[in-house]
Amino acid sequence: MKSLLPSLLGSVLLTSISCHAGDWLPPLPAWQGSSEALIQTQDNPWLTPAELNGLTDSPDYAATMAYLKALVASSELLQLEQFGLSAQGRPLMLVKASKRLAKIANNPDRPLLLVQAGIHSGEIDGKDAGLMLLRDIVHGNQGHLLANADLIFIPILSVDGHERRSAYNRMNQRGPLQQGWRTTAQNLNLNRDYAKADAPEMQALLGVLQQYQPDLYIDVHVTDGEDYQYDITYGFNEPFAAISPNGASWLAQVYRPAVNAALTEAGHIPGPLVFGVDNKDFSKGIGGWTASPRFSNGYGDVRHLPTVLVENHSLKPYRQRVLGTYVLLERSLQVLNEQGKALIMARQADLNARPKRMALSFKASEQPDYIDFKGMSYEVRQSAISGESYVAWTGEPRLYQKLPIYWDKVVTRDIIIPKAYWLPPEQQQVMQRLKQHGIELTLLTKATNISVQQLSVSRYRFAEQPFESRLMLQDASFSRDNISRTVPAGWVKVSTDQALGRLAVALLEPTAPDSFFSWGFFPGMFERTEYFEPYAIEPLIARMLQDQPALQQQFEQALAEDEALRNSPRERYNWFYRQMPFYDQQYLKYPVLIEP
Repeated sequence: MKSLLPSLLGSVLLTSISCHAGDWLPPLPAWQGSSEALIQTQDNPWLTPAELNGLTDSPDYAATMAYLKALVASSELLQLEQFGLSAQGRPLMLVKASKRLAKIANNPDRPLLLVQAGIHSGEIDGKDAGLMLLRDIVHGNQGHLLANADLIFIPILSVDGHERRSAYNRMNQRGPLQQGWRTTAQNLNLNRDYAKADAPEMQALLGVLQQYQPDLYIDVHVTDGEDYQYDITYGFNEPFAAISPNGASWLAQVYRPAVNAALTEAGHIPGPLVFGVDNKDFSKGIGGWTASPRFSNGYGDVRHLPTVLVENHSLKPYRQRVLGTYVLLERSLQVLNEQGKALIMARQADLNARPKRMALSFKASEQPDYIDFKGMSYEVRQSAISGESYVAWTGEPRLYQKLPIYWDKVVTRDIIIPKAYWLPPEQQQVMQRLKQHGIELTLLTKATNISVQQLSVSRYRFAEQPFESRLMLQDASFSRDNISRTVPAGWVKVSTDQALGRLAVALLEPTAPDSFFSWGFFPGMFERTEYFEPYAIEPLIARMLQDQPALQQQFEQALAEDEALRNSPRERYNWFYRQMPFYDQQYLKYPVLIEP
């Protein structure tokens, strides 16, 4: 150990001196594309802050906002709007671009694109690409992009994370020189927050979705993981596993071919959003993802908002990634100009649909599809530090012909969609979140008799560690009782016969992976607050055994089957306590009633 210490210290010092070079990352293939012509010359008065340094770095929040304010002030096509505040009090800003700014919201004649950057602010490519595109729309040759379509651009969603800037935030990523942080000031990952909407930034974003009703939503990220040739990868929930099949079909049949062609023509290599099955043996194949509603693309699917998750490849240079993002955004607007009316119709068909069943979760198919995958070669090396083997990418392109791809398309859980969910008046937090999602609620003004299902948890397990500041339910089983009861005024009915009815199911059906139940919104149902003393329960048990002769046999059978019951005097009391009317009748009862 003594002999290793000086060399390890030397390595730490060397890293701190030379970390900006990124020379510990895999070798980088040469790249040159026609999209480099998008970078303006230094004499352009509207040169973006990132272009000033050749797209090697990205400006901070103040410089970004200063540029945006000046650009907006220079054109009647743009309007700057604050839509919320971050946890640390920074304004959340968006830019609207339209020839009809007053009619940009929910306009059936003009498709609306919402582009969002910086939800993970270390992955900030979309901000600098969007600034360049806005500049070229109002002071360049891209004005035609607003002929028949409109744009809303959020340059930075996680603004507090954006300002936690450092050269040491993302060791797996090539640039920019200063990178923001992955999570918010509350340490919340916004791209895990769509369903539960805990963060003020997410609640503000849901307000934007509700107010403006965009027709296409693009969420720009940078990925980690394997090395491959693709520089711009993106995906969405595919039609074979989509809650919104019409919008997904438009993305697959119209959007993807057009964007791939534009990226290829500009010298980029577009690819699918996939992940390796075995990170030490790429030849085993890749996994194709169907996202749940905690993620932007999964949430967009269940909300009937066609959503594209862009994941630029972290090992490609920042300059290349920004230019590829520009091409993707430019062509997205062009496709909306040409085919946006078809998208509006597809989205409306999904909003109007009322299917009888709904898939809640998927798993990978055991039968793969196949793809010719543009990967990289690699070596598996043995680590003297960890004692494990690891993959070292060589930077040499390799084509994996007929590589198996295992898509998440096998339904693991689905339900018959109920007519409605019923919430008691004390569930104010849940009601407020439903409203923030845009789901319609009906408040009862008089007592009403309803026939519903009451769910009781028969088995459950909480996570041992918090995730996204919540203790999730890792596993739960339910029994269902059909009951009739009268609910008083103040209860709320959530009908599934509405445009966002399937979103309501995803949030209120407790077996759904991103339901409020799964995220731990109902901790009170797992606590008992009234108890017994032995001096009180002993005579009651004696009376029960006298009045109910069969109870003694049931108790003895339970003793024979349950070791914990045999070994715990308190559990023996509890067994009888559960048979008594004194027992808490709401314990382990899901407080939301379900009308089948």
